This record gives sequence, structure tokens and C-alpha cells, in this order.
Amino acid sequence: MIDAVEVEGLRVVRGGRLVLPGLDLQVPAGQIVGLLGPSGGGKSTVMRAVVGVQRVDAGRVEVLGLPAGHPDLRHRVGYVTQAPSVYGDLTVAENVLHFARLLGVRDSASAAREAIERVDLTSHARSRTDALSGGQRSRASLAAALVGRPELLVLDEPTVGLDPVLRRDLWALFRQLADDGVTLLISSHVMDEASRCDRLVLLREGQVLADETPTALLERTGAADAEGAFLFLVDGAAT
Repeated sequence: MIDAVEVEGLRVVRGGRLVLPGLDLQVPAGQIVGLLGPSGGGKSTVMRAVVGVQRVDAGRVEVLGLPAGHPDLRHRVGYVTQAPSVYGDLTVAENVLHFARLLGVRDSASAAREAIERVDLTSHARSRTDALSGGQRSRASLAAALVGRPELLVLDEPTVGLDPVLRRDLWALFRQLADDGVTLLISSHVMDEASRCDRLVLLREGQVLADETPTALLERTGAADAEGAFLFLVDGAAT
């Protein structure tokens, strides 16, 4: 299977602290890959390196056949940070249309409407984003990332703080995107989201504890869920 992302020997030091000591990672194309682990484990740093905005000290990061951060990837990779990345003084529609035009999307207005509809914000399209709830602003950021119809979507904890219904609906959207051929790299510290991924990468202190399918992970550890598997691996690494 072709990999959308290949990371080899990635070393990152931030603020004098070694965050990633030499990470290896592959993200298969057309799959949902979950990057799971506790806060501070290096998930966001990995994602920043994949989209080319993280200074790295060593290693190789290749995305869709090009070095991470290559200008030709600007239209092919969508990135949603933990904090909503939309302008508060613009409406949802104005924000998404702005990003569509920045990316040079053909028929930007139509693409913006479609992206807003996919995240179920049509009824708030004319609302200023600074008047929205936190969950709605997160979905507006997702619409801005989707408007360019990316081949790779990098999502840093996109469901944090959302109610169960919104989480369910977003995961249904993620699955639809993957079925359409989009590759998704999604970070989370919510272990019950693991079963929704095609592949799981468990991170702790910048180290990969596991990289396999949810079924294989549970079979190997004998755990009932991803949280139990993670604790099993952590305890095993400590002995």
C-alpha cells in the first residue's frame, strides 16, 4: 500500500526539551490514522512536522511524495489546529470563501457552500465566527480546510470539547472523506475514538508504542479497548 506520509528518524527539540527522539511513522493513503496518547506526548509536534511548520533537528518527512512544507503541497494538504484558525470579524461564509480564494479554488463560492454544508454549518453561514460556540468555530476551521479538497487532512484533536452528537457526526464525515480517497491523520487523547480509525499509532513521550490496526492491537495486548491496550504497553515499557 502506498504511504501518504513517510517519517524517518524525526528528531525535534523544543524549548530545550527533546520532544521527538527519532520517530519513524508511515501513514497509508486513503486511511484514517489515529495518533493517540496523553497530552505532551508529541502528537502536535508530529503534525506540525508533517505540514511543514515545525523546525526539525534531524530526520526526513515526506508528504505525498514531496518534502514536508513544499510549496506544491499547499493545495493538497489541509490542516486544522487545536485552536480555531478563522477570523472572528468575518462570517463563516466569508472565512471559507477567503481561504478558497487564497488556494485558487475554481468556483470558490460553490466550493465554500459545499464545505460549510459538509460540516453542518449552513444555518450559521452568515454569523460572525466570534459569535459562535467553540464547537461551531472548530467546524468553521474544518470547513476552511476542506474547501481546497485536500488529498491529506491533518486534524489536531478536532473533537475536543464537542458533545457526543457532534463528535459522532464529525467521525461520520471523516469516514466519508476516507471512503472518497482522502487520507486523514487525526490526533486525540480520547481513547474511545480509536475504534473509528483504520490504523492506530500510540505515542508516549515521543516514542511509538504501537502502530497497527485496532483489531491487531487488542489481540496483541489482550485488552478490551484502546485505553487498556495503551496502559498495558506503558506498563510493559516501564518494566
